[in-house]
Amino acid sequence: MTVHHLNQLLLVCSLVLIVAVAAVRVSSRSGLPSLLVYLGIGVAMGQDGIGKIGFNDAELTQVIGYAALVVILAEGGLGTKWKEIGPVLPASAALATVGVAASVGVTAAGAHYLIGLEWRQALIIGAVVSSTDAAAVFSVLRKVPLPSRVTGALEAESGFNDAPVVILVVAFSTAGPVEHWYVLLGEIALELAVGAAIGLAVGWLGAFGLRHVALPASGLYPIAVMAIAVAAYAAGAMAHGSGFLAVYLASVILGNSRLPHWPATRGFAEGLGWIAQIGMFVLLGLLVTPHDLGDDVWPALLIGLVLTMVARPLSVVASLLPFRTPWRQQALMSWAGLRGAVPIILATIPMVNGVEDSRRIFNIVFVLVCFYTLIQGPTLPWLARKLHLDISSEAADLGIESAPLERLRGHLLSVSVPDGSRMHGVEINELRLPAGAAVTLVVRDGESFVPLPATVLRHGDELLVVATDPVRDAAERRLRAVAHGGKLAGWLGTEEEQRR
Repeated sequence: MTVHHLNQLLLVCSLVLIVAVAAVRVSSRSGLPSLLVYLGIGVAMGQDGIGKIGFNDAELTQVIGYAALVVILAEGGLGTKWKEIGPVLPASAALATVGVAASVGVTAAGAHYLIGLEWRQALIIGAVVSSTDAAAVFSVLRKVPLPSRVTGALEAESGFNDAPVVILVVAFSTAGPVEHWYVLLGEIALELAVGAAIGLAVGWLGAFGLRHVALPASGLYPIAVMAIAVAAYAAGAMAHGSGFLAVYLASVILGNSRLPHWPATRGFAEGLGWIAQIGMFVLLGLLVTPHDLGDDVWPALLIGLVLTMVARPLSVVASLLPFRTPWRQQALMSWAGLRGAVPIILATIPMVNGVEDSRRIFNIVFVLVCFYTLIQGPTLPWLARKLHLDISSEAADLGIESAPLERLRGHLLSVSVPDGSRMHGVEINELRLPAGAAVTLVVRDGESFVPLPATVLRHGDELLVVATDPVRDAAERRLRAVAHGGKLAGWLGTEEEQRR
């Protein structure tokens, strides 16, 4: 490649990114998942669009898709709050295992008996579309004010269920007879166990190291966090475990460890996540050939109807039966099983392995995902309101950024007071911070001032808190306790909030 060709490539990539970033605004205002916008950009650039770019490399798409999925899972795990997914981990695990099995069986039966596909092709489609997409779930659910148990269960499910689904798709796409079901179950259980163990270990060790090793520049912390997350995937995959589960669990541990410069790390991860989504979706749009989709539209819509109206609800009911989940939450979780780029990426596996009718499988999955994402995503807020599960009035959590002052043996805490916080109306002296911690500056309406003990805090305030190293954690716990329980936190039965 010459320098001239490199310049042209950089120009095209830059223009695509600019258009894609502008499309974020469109998708956020319309309620559409960004998946559809980016896929549309890829299709428009393809051989049937205005770009006339011929692209048919399924193997390259699969490799890049896997890499993008690692980044997306890492970003999703870093933004997942343990207090939301902790209580629903058993339910999420059931959805990712029992739910996947039920969904695969019902969807495959529908594809076989209603469409007439051979059992191998039917099982591949059933496995491919049984995985909820992390990018779609994270991008849509975090804009919809749902109860934390529902959001936590769905986010954790989307992080967990990629692992068993990948194993099933690879098994069904391998030449020769499909292994016995108990062999597959044993393989899935082993890979999940290895991936979970490695992910938890890498996440804990990484968080411990970042808390106790001072890096020379604050900009290195975001890079280190993402490097640790990617290392978890690599270690899990090399140990013949589930790398996807490893990266998600490691990211959850890192995201709940109160690391230095956390808001900057979070913003960096979100930026990488957007780039991964844009690149992955555009590439998938390039891979599809629109004029070949005509004969597969009705089969895709029919299989999607079976998946959405029968397989997904049955899998939710079967998985959550032991947990006595209210029926309204089950109904919403049934509708919120969003598909996205992951099923389309998984549909490239049979293409790479040379499975018969693999191009048709890809086309069916592509149409199914696009159509039902267009239906489910925008209607999710409406359904939440109809089921009385909208909790838009719930207060946001307190935002705290920590910057270590190594030579001074202290920490600088930047605290944001969100709307709805019970810190509103509390005086500085009523915060009752531990000895060794003090509020040194308040920024209000763009102006900063040194507060007095009687200064009353308001929504939207930014506080600068200095704390010595021994009391740093106690000061943050106290600030969060007041944000949740008000000035009497710790006195009137709110110790649980203080421990958060």
